[in-house]
Amino acid sequence: MTAQPTIIIVDDDPGIRESLESLMRSVGLQVKALASVPEFVNEGRPEGPACLVLDVRLPGRSGLDFQRELSVANIHVPIIFITGHGDIPMSVQAIKGGAIEFLTKPFRDQDLLDAIQLGLARDRMWLENEKAIAALRARFETLTPREREVMALVVTGRLNKRIAYDIGISEITVKVHRGQVMRKMQAASLPDLARMADKLNFTAEKSPSC
Repeated sequence: MTAQPTIIIVDDDPGIRESLESLMRSVGLQVKALASVPEFVNEGRPEGPACLVLDVRLPGRSGLDFQRELSVANIHVPIIFITGHGDIPMSVQAIKGGAIEFLTKPFRDQDLLDAIQLGLARDRMWLENEKAIAALRARFETLTPREREVMALVVTGRLNKRIAYDIGISEITVKVHRGQVMRKMQAASLPDLARMADKLNFTAEKSPSC
């Protein structure tokens, strides 16, 4: 991962924004301080690893509402909530929604920095996984419909003879397609191919018929 990590602060209090921005920069972190959720929505998440430090109470909509909206929109970014008016139900809701941490003001700088490092580590892992899945999908797209059909049956552990019978082709043709699938998917073994199918959420039921 070559892109620099970015910490996004969303807080409507300029004093808090300035204080947090100063803290982040003091430990060498790249930071972007915003006053509202719409500003974040307009800019979008950065390309590289990121972590969102989000005030619970914001004008217009709460940080918790925004957390739900991000989840529904399938926009992934680790969130650390900060608040001066927190309670237990609120913190439980935030953590259940996937937040890294829920910090009540005033909090220790080190607690926030530790949470940020955890958030960035998780986001790096997520981005690497997304990159790997995208590469896997690209290889899968090179398969012909028949090769996808064979792949879906191969990963269930069926023998070539059974696959040939099931889809009405010769066993020799199954072997050819199977070899092409292994080559194109860059699979070292059948278990390797099965793991790829699992990551792609690809099953016999989802394979196209020919």
